[in-house]
Amino acid sequence: MTPVELSRTVLRAVRRAVDEGELSVVVPVRAVVTPPGPGGCGDYATNIALQLARPAGRPARQVAEILRPHLTRSEGVADVAITGPGFLNIRLGGGAGASLVREIQRRRDAYGHGDILAGQIVPLRVPYDIRAEVVADTLVRIVATQGGRAEVHHIHIHRSCAEPAGTDLSRAEPAGTDLPQAKTAGTDPSPAEPPHINAPQADPARPHRLHRPRPQITTLRPTPAPEDPTPLGPDAARWALLHPASHDRPRISADHLLQRESNPLFRVRYAHARTRALIRNAAALGCTGDPGDVPEDVPGGGELVGALAGYPAVLTQAALHRAPDRLARHLVTTADALLAFQHTVLPLGDEKPSAAHRARLALAEAAGTVLAGGLSLLGISAPDYL
Repeated sequence: MTPVELSRTVLRAVRRAVDEGELSVVVPVRAVVTPPGPGGCGDYATNIALQLARPAGRPARQVAEILRPHLTRSEGVADVAITGPGFLNIRLGGGAGASLVREIQRRRDAYGHGDILAGQIVPLRVPYDIRAEVVADTLVRIVATQGGRAEVHHIHIHRSCAEPAGTDLSRAEPAGTDLPQAKTAGTDPSPAEPPHINAPQADPARPHRLHRPRPQITTLRPTPAPEDPTPLGPDAARWALLHPASHDRPRISADHLLQRESNPLFRVRYAHARTRALIRNAAALGCTGDPGDVPEDVPGGGELVGALAGYPAVLTQAALHRAPDRLARHLVTTADALLAFQHTVLPLGDEKPSAAHRARLALAEAAGTVLAGGLSLLGISAPDYL
């Protein structure tokens, strides 16, 4: 079950509770489902009970208790637990893994793309600094996955960190007009928070500009690299600049080139290469992937399904918060789960390929698709052989 499908399942549970007279509320248009936060459990959590508490005139935990049995009876849901003030924590099962793999197979590189920033312009202003340039270049692609368009505007930063007069883009013209030193790319979304709307005054002579929102400006000023990363090569250099959070100083070191388990970039690229090797080796055995459920006791299986299911939410948050490091860290999580899982995929010894092997192979192939797509968004190659 994908996050979108689970969101619809949550809304159906609310609708059933309303139809049966247990709740008196207007069914929301959308239910937010995310990976569980601190103190949570299961595969996903939703705050729908907290959202409905006030209109229902009930405590959020009581609303959660009403919704819990409706959710538990839903196809693809194995268990529902209530934590904190009323969060519903959902553990998937009964076809969830197979459905997720089919979704990834169907959408391929577009898996995880959404429309939360559809039609929005995201102006990014950056200093002339290599790390800021790389972050902005990556955000152009990440924002595009959510339907928006990022525009990069360069500014000069004095040593005092004060911006010289004339570089304040907060007075930029609405989307569609020319901005100085603007470099447009992608078709991507908008800000971390909903933009402040300042509709321009009506001008009979220019009706085409009526009601156009002014885009919210984001100034990217990540902590600069202590030295030039380009000797590391394009892939390692980009990883060194993108993997740390923007407020952390990047570490420019030859460690990024080491083919060792201690190197996160190597683990991510190696995990992708392993998925390609598994597909080649399975083909030699006459085995192809076929989506199916992977038992929870298979090492790394549950973690891998959870990481793949959480990928769309990570892409959305990376776009909204202008944080490509979130995507980089999630790829490491996905790679670690795949590397723990890979040993269960192919038959051992004289064992014949079975439905279980085909299901595991399909899951590994889906992981390879996500790893390759995520690396591509970061501007890093995903070789088939490593």
